[in-house]
Amino acid sequence: MTLAAASHGFLSPTGVEIAFLLVGLVTFGAAVLTVTTRQLVHAALWLVVALGGLAVEYLLLTAEFIAWVQVLIYVGAVVVLLLFGLMLTRAPVGRSPDADSGNRWAALTVAAASAAALVWVVVDAFRATWIDLDGPAAGSTAVTGASLFQNWVLPFEALSVLLLAALVGAIVLSRRAKAERTAGPPAAHGAGPPAAHGADKGGVR
Repeated sequence: MTLAAASHGFLSPTGVEIAFLLVGLVTFGAAVLTVTTRQLVHAALWLVVALGGLAVEYLLLTAEFIAWVQVLIYVGAVVVLLLFGLMLTRAPVGRSPDADSGNRWAALTVAAASAAALVWVVVDAFRATWIDLDGPAAGSTAVTGASLFQNWVLPFEALSVLLLAALVGAIVLSRRAKAERTAGPPAAHGAGPPAAHGADKGGVR
């Protein structure tokens, strides 16, 4: 270990660590705007920024393969699928009053509890993990492919089914709305024929 490596600590971050922190703050801000905005199209666009920020974080961690998979699958496929679903359901471009269900505090509580549980699980799982820097890169194609198709194939396929169900649901909602617009408002029952003006011309004025 050199003297420069020994003197490096928390109070002397490197340029990569500073960039990692700044990109993380931008990603966190984009994620907050995704779930707080009342414009559905803007929420999808902020989601692009959040997912792109995660890809940059992977690049800073020298996991190039994971970064490009993040861009190709999530930014290039998942977000496009969301936008396609918004177009199918004819979502309004402006502010949507029905986008807020009034359960913000309940959603915030669940989100905070989920985030705390995920942080605890990750810290507990990797607390004593030793990373061999001389071995194969953790984000290489071979290591990632072996881990994905051996250990995470079931969640990967479940995500595919979930996205397919979301797309089918968007198509069903759009067809139902189109059918309701085509049918028009129901006719009022018991309504008599319209009065004929001037039918009795010989009547008393």
